[in-house]
Amino acid sequence: MQTSLLLDMMSDNFPERMALGSLQDGISYGELARRAKAGAGWLSQKPGEIIVYLGLNNPSIPITLFASGYIGRPFAPINYRLKDDQLRAILARTAPSTLIVDDDMAARVAGVADVEVVTRSEFEAACQSPDNLEIEIPFVDPDVALWLFTSGTTGEPKVAILRHANLTSYVISTVEFANADESDAALVSVPPYHIAGMSAILTSVYSGRRMVYLTAFTPEEWVDVVAQEKILRAMVVPTMLDRILDVLETRGQGLPDLKALTYGGGRMPLLVIERAMKSLPHVNFVNAYGLTETSSTISLLGPEDHREAMASNDPAIKARLGSVGQPIPSLEVEIRDEAGQLVPAGTPGEIYVRGEQISGEYKHKKLTDDAGWFATNDGGYFDEGGYLYVTGRLDDVIVRGGENISPGEIEDVLLAHPSVGEVAVLGVKNIEWGEALAAVIVPENETPDKAELADWVKSRLRSTKTPQLWEFRDELPYNDTGKVLRRILKSELENR
Repeated sequence: MQTSLLLDMMSDNFPERMALGSLQDGISYGELARRAKAGAGWLSQKPGEIIVYLGLNNPSIPITLFASGYIGRPFAPINYRLKDDQLRAILARTAPSTLIVDDDMAARVAGVADVEVVTRSEFEAACQSPDNLEIEIPFVDPDVALWLFTSGTTGEPKVAILRHANLTSYVISTVEFANADESDAALVSVPPYHIAGMSAILTSVYSGRRMVYLTAFTPEEWVDVVAQEKILRAMVVPTMLDRILDVLETRGQGLPDLKALTYGGGRMPLLVIERAMKSLPHVNFVNAYGLTETSSTISLLGPEDHREAMASNDPAIKARLGSVGQPIPSLEVEIRDEAGQLVPAGTPGEIYVRGEQISGEYKHKKLTDDAGWFATNDGGYFDEGGYLYVTGRLDDVIVRGGENISPGEIEDVLLAHPSVGEVAVLGVKNIEWGEALAAVIVPENETPDKAELADWVKSRLRSTKTPQLWEFRDELPYNDTGKVLRRILKSELENR
């Protein structure tokens, strides 16, 4: 099944339903399909094998995604935040291709060999031209739907390959067709070059809800758009949610129309989600855990799980607020040790997943084994109730004196200190211990005393999990999905 069929199903059955844009001047599903098909006709006359997209969040992104699908060419959104030389290097890897670019970014990428550059305004005009609907598109049997470039902090970004079958399997197994009410609207604020941005389009279209794009995130603008557009659901990353709550608190404002808020993309500090549930008690919170290579969601902690954990006095139930819930029914999830053997509940290991939605593929490199299992490189464990806990990337595990230490539990303890606003714990090279624990902290107000912080951790964990190195900064480096770039911090601390 092709992703473009998702749009065809909605436009054929509900052509007048609002699909994209604001309440005042949005477009219907029928019009979204027409524009995508006109864009497909126009793009079919362009050279290359890939349709590349470079630009800020805007309503042309879903049109381009479906237009690419109609002509059987992979869609490759790329990160406009990269430096010009990085952008040009990535573009060269897509050649031969056609690039659609925001008008004010075109000069940054001009002249890359075998890449035809067209501006977004030119593409948008083509999508509204009836003549382009008359262009006969040759029959294609597309396989690859997306190229998504990884956001690694070292080395050349890899190209994750997602096929139509992966994406549609995820959508159909997790969403009921046309189940959204006509008033249902979703705010899309995650960037298009992230899997969450792509899955937001596909799941919104299949369910039949209106999509509203936030061009660039600020917490103030996010709150304003949610209120003005009567947004019912949205997806955020942890750092976004904390800043949104600050704005709501400062303004004394509520969001009565907001009914569902999904979060993911990084570890959610317990204090932040507890604060959010108290500030927005009418909102259904969902923690979604997934990866690019898995076509988005692997497991979900649903609204009732959140409320049960929040209200429980049972430590085992209470702890589930820090879990990512249970695997979605269409997937198999296992925890294995370093030898690849299954481990029992409560025992940490590596998370493995299998199912039709799993791509597990980079360009020229298959990542799944012969039985279809994909090793995520995420550490985790199941509790006795089948709830999955993610302890972090295995690359981030700190090995101190032969002991494996996950930074997450230390960060949670430090975030509970009133003087700690943000924190990243990592390992740095140490002759005696192999790695020493370092904590990089953004103070909440005044800079806390190092000895006081050390005692705080030691009294709640133990001495071997107490950082030896402390550093205070004005901010931490994050990627666009809210994950701390630990490798940058590690490099900076070790190369002084």
